[in-house]
Amino acid sequence: DVVSMMTGTDKLKVNIVNRATALAKQNEEKTTIEGTMIALDHSNGYIDALVGGSKFDSDNQFIRATQAKIQPGSTFKPLYYSAAIDSRKFTPTTQISDSMVVFHTADGKPYIPLNFRGEWVGNVPLYYALIRSMNVPSLKVLDGIGFEAAINRAVALLGIPRDEISSRSFDPVYPLGLGVCSVRPVEMARAYAIFANGGKDIKPMAIRTVEDKNGNVILNPELEIRKEQAAKGEKIQVISPQNAFVMTKLLEQTVNNGVGTLAKQRWRFEYHGANGNFYHMPAGGKTGTTQNWADAWTCGITPYYSAAFWFGFDRPGQSLGLRITGSTLAGFAWGEYFGKVHADLPYKDWIKPASGVIQVTVCSESGQLLTEACGDHKTTQWYLEGTQPTEVCQIHSNSSTSKLSLIRLEKLMYKSGQKFNLDYDFTPLTYDLDKPLSASDTSDSDDENEEETETKDNALDYNYLME
Repeated sequence: DVVSMMTGTDKLKVNIVNRATALAKQNEEKTTIEGTMIALDHSNGYIDALVGGSKFDSDNQFIRATQAKIQPGSTFKPLYYSAAIDSRKFTPTTQISDSMVVFHTADGKPYIPLNFRGEWVGNVPLYYALIRSMNVPSLKVLDGIGFEAAINRAVALLGIPRDEISSRSFDPVYPLGLGVCSVRPVEMARAYAIFANGGKDIKPMAIRTVEDKNGNVILNPELEIRKEQAAKGEKIQVISPQNAFVMTKLLEQTVNNGVGTLAKQRWRFEYHGANGNFYHMPAGGKTGTTQNWADAWTCGITPYYSAAFWFGFDRPGQSLGLRITGSTLAGFAWGEYFGKVHADLPYKDWIKPASGVIQVTVCSESGQLLTEACGDHKTTQWYLEGTQPTEVCQIHSNSSTSKLSLIRLEKLMYKSGQKFNLDYDFTPLTYDLDKPLSASDTSDSDDENEEETETKDNALDYNYLME
């Protein structure tokens, strides 16, 4: 105002104010952590809750839940895992090698993904790879089904128009498998809602009808949506009920046992039922944190609702910090919200199809049928019928373990020029293989006879071979 009075120019005043406002907004975008959430009733598509941002004023009217396009990170992985299950090349217990690998792009350039902290685990089942949000096994799943199948499934679940695929970076490149693309939070909520809704299409809606002051309906968006859905007929199924059910069970494990456990700590899992008893509401979901800790996501479902939560900065390139992740920030908000909205609702379970899925308890290390020798190494998983394991575990069964060990020992001794006697009394399984042998265990002078010493020496060889 003072400058304007001194110069007598209102135009200069406007320019100065505009520049100051722009600088203030730019600085706010760099320092203010924004957030958004959207929750859908997946039985009808109603948007029951929505937060557009940290506040609402003349400078902050951007509804991030429906307008922002953000990288989804690992919350994107379940979308193409769904395609992997349908391919029948993969099941929840398919063994995938978590090891260093070099992928090659279409133009021949190498792409070398890394896990968090650069650690490698070895063979893991698919369900464990999703639970732990492991990057390399996930990209091997993507590679196994192909980019086309993965992109088609993701686009169908998200409801993204075909003409936006390129502008949203849904390109046939490996970073896509880590969520390097652009999605709206409402689209992520819709995709997860389809899993919980038995695979049926969902159209999120915020306005059902518009009435005049006399109560006459002048616009009826819901009626139009219902007509469109009815016209689809069988095409209302975006994915099969069987695929949807298997995915809900995988996402349920991710919440109960995986990186979403922080959400579980704040989640009110137990509620009073009508008969006074407690019950446990099923819940599934997935967290996601993008590169440089720029975005923190949690997308989750129950038999009632689907919700997507996001925290980050409006200006790309900013970091939330090393301690802020999808699990530690968005997961808490998601869990707190879901705990409140389910408090007075009766128990409800996932939609289980009448046929086409089967539950099997298998060995957690081999993914094959359980034997007594597997002990506590077991997991119960759901499969598309016809994809369940049919072979007995080859790792823990006594007979197979002995044969495998003999074959390995025979090859090793053959390479060293030694003879191998298959009739030899192979007894190292009587030892605790998890306990290192002491010096006295392999010392000739401490043993009363040579035969016992030979057995213990073989036990040491066996220990080495198994490692």
